[in-house]
Amino acid sequence: MYPIIEKQVLSDIVKLMVIKAPLVATRARPGQFLIVRIDETGERIPLTIADNDPAEGTITLIFQEVGKSTRQMGMLEVGEGFQDVVGPLGHPTEIQNYGKVLVVGGGVGIAPLYPIARALKEAGNYVISIIGARTKSLLFWEEKMRSVSDDLVVCTDDGSYGRKAVVTAPLKELLEVRRGEIARVWAIGPAIMMKYVSLTTEPYAVKTIVSLNTVMIDGTGMCGGCRVQLKQGAQFVCVDGPEFDGHLVDWD
Repeated sequence: MYPIIEKQVLSDIVKLMVIKAPLVATRARPGQFLIVRIDETGERIPLTIADNDPAEGTITLIFQEVGKSTRQMGMLEVGEGFQDVVGPLGHPTEIQNYGKVLVVGGGVGIAPLYPIARALKEAGNYVISIIGARTKSLLFWEEKMRSVSDDLVVCTDDGSYGRKAVVTAPLKELLEVRRGEIARVWAIGPAIMMKYVSLTTEPYAVKTIVSLNTVMIDGTGMCGGCRVQLKQGAQFVCVDGPEFDGHLVDWD
């Protein structure tokens, strides 16, 4: 068993768990994901790694309760655990010093965005972060994102906290004001958000990386269930991703 050593309730439907998984913790890189199972009859659930601590041998997972399995996960407490933790899977984020970069996180997408922003900052980039959610109660990790960002913009759809706007509004303004300065954009969140981030950046010719979360079964390229259509053909999120060029994804 992979025991849960810490649990936090981030909102009514979003939970954080720190899990003891030493081998995964020492090898995990920003952008990679895991597949977990609660028990031998449990559903395989892919989750992007929100953080890892090799010294402590722990990984941090943040998930939203949307169905039976994730609700069941949310009921687990410290001392209980997962039967299976498989990973790290997928290609890690390509980290280098690009100059000025923008990272955009929506809802639970803020979780996997944090290690990417941290790694980009450590590589010497000037990091501008935009995080957003439908309402204040669904926002989390603001201070963690601030700690790895040179500038941070916070948005809520309903205006209950930060700026009343969807994330593409400040994104477009920054691309316009800093035209030619932004070297790359990362976006993680709901598919519709990543679609419109990609459409917003395309006229500015700024490469935009999105992290896709499709239905997965084995996570190793065997089943084809995570197929995603790109402009040049189909690829599998589990082995070819999870990150792709947002301008090449056939969002429709």
